[in-house]
Amino acid sequence: MHHVRRPAAPRAVLRAAVAAACATAALLAAGPVRAADAPVAPRLVVEIPGPEQGDDAGSGHTRVPARGDRPAGTGARLSEAERAADGEVVKLVDNGPTADRLDVVVVGDGYTAAELTKFHADTQAKWAELTAVEPYATYRNLFNVWTVDAVSRESGVSGDPDRATVRDTALGAYFWCEEIERLLCIDQPKVDSYVAKAPEADLVIVLANSAKYGGAGYNEPSATLGYEGISTASADNAKSGQVAIHETGHSLGKLADEYFYPGVPDYEKYTGPEPAESNTSKLSADRMAARRAKWHRWLGEPSPDGGTVGAYEGGGYFVTGLYRPTDNSLMRVLGKPFNLPGVEAMIAGFHQHAKTVTPLTPTDRTLRTRHTAKAAVPRLTGSDGRQLAVRWYLDGREVKRLAGRTEVTVAELRLPDLRTHTLSITAEDRTPSVRDPEIARTLRSTVDWTVRR
Repeated sequence: MHHVRRPAAPRAVLRAAVAAACATAALLAAGPVRAADAPVAPRLVVEIPGPEQGDDAGSGHTRVPARGDRPAGTGARLSEAERAADGEVVKLVDNGPTADRLDVVVVGDGYTAAELTKFHADTQAKWAELTAVEPYATYRNLFNVWTVDAVSRESGVSGDPDRATVRDTALGAYFWCEEIERLLCIDQPKVDSYVAKAPEADLVIVLANSAKYGGAGYNEPSATLGYEGISTASADNAKSGQVAIHETGHSLGKLADEYFYPGVPDYEKYTGPEPAESNTSKLSADRMAARRAKWHRWLGEPSPDGGTVGAYEGGGYFVTGLYRPTDNSLMRVLGKPFNLPGVEAMIAGFHQHAKTVTPLTPTDRTLRTRHTAKAAVPRLTGSDGRQLAVRWYLDGREVKRLAGRTEVTVAELRLPDLRTHTLSITAEDRTPSVRDPEIARTLRSTVDWTVRR
């Protein structure tokens, strides 16, 4: 079995990853922290992007201060005009109500009031880059995109072009986080104060007004705002955008990293339990097929990232003892697509936040003969032209002649009596990219109305 040997990540970074994992485990084992034991400065585990020269998607994890090492702007020093612009919310991509869509909130740092037009253009460009990748390309209409304007007093961010550069910015974004030049950190509480201005947030992206390569993955869900994670990226660096897409594999798809570290102590062989993530396993292809476990349904299939789905040794940072589905997916190599099991996991993540039917006719009143039940069903934009399967039901029995429609008059239901009945519309995603029956059952939405003659 062939796999490409990657340059080893810096040993200090790996020590930080091990320390972070051990610290997290210790906290969980210890239970609630007493006030006297509480850390003065909370630190967060973030993923480090791989080096700019090379194609590694990441370099492990480290702990960073939640409030960052650079002061974030307070707004007190902004002019009256700057304060008026600060915090403005724009729905840049509108595909429906927030309750039924996966809402992405983008906040910029290092943009002055005069550069907010550039921030909006940068957001559009990054969104176009993200939605060029499957399965985003097919499911782009399940998303809303919001921008929240964060006005900085100075243009650019700290650490660009060099470590000594310090800029007065709204979110305190900075390179050289934890002495790692490409690690782009932020003041998370400050970011949250802007994210809270948007109506809803399922995923957060922070764009730094910079062309310097870098990013970070804050992949812990927010207990207060509900988002799945924060990805940071440089607005004017194309490869930095790939880092952000990789991070959504963690936050939305709950995927593991598929890269590993040859020649690094403590990462030679994995000996722990079977991982929870869907794209790493202790099982070889034969054992996986025999046990009908993990990605067994995809074994032998050609994958969009190249090659065939199997069990390739090396993944989850370990050289041996863990397998990944393909040799070089986006969870290992920047610029590559998600592999088939990764696509399945991402689609499952999309449907966790987005519904495929939105009622346009209110559902809180009884519809009579003169009324029409209307619903909106998002269009899929995949190259195969496939659309969601739309079906109508009366009291649980399908009315097949109505299939595919998004509005139906009560009169044409031909209700048999004067009793009240239940009219339902269901939109189901029958994608061939999902083979797990448990996931497939989550890919449908239903709306009900009460109707009578």
